[in-house]
Amino acid sequence: MIEVFKTNVQEVEQSKMIVGKLLEHFPNSAINFDLEDCDKILRINASSFSNQKIIELLDSYGYECEVLL
Repeated sequence: MIEVFKTNVQEVEQSKMIVGKLLEHFPNSAINFDLEDCDKILRINASSFSNQKIIELLDSYGYECEVLL
């Protein structure tokens, strides 16, 4: 299952921190950012996860996140 999210993450260091935190919750996932994209894409490939949980986790670190349709 692959999901793509639009975020307001701007810096590589921020993205690395977030990926690390997300991997703590979803350890067998492939997670990455595309900060070159205008939507600052967060891409998650995992067998199972909750979109709402991803959004809540990013929110808890002060970042906006929404499913990209």
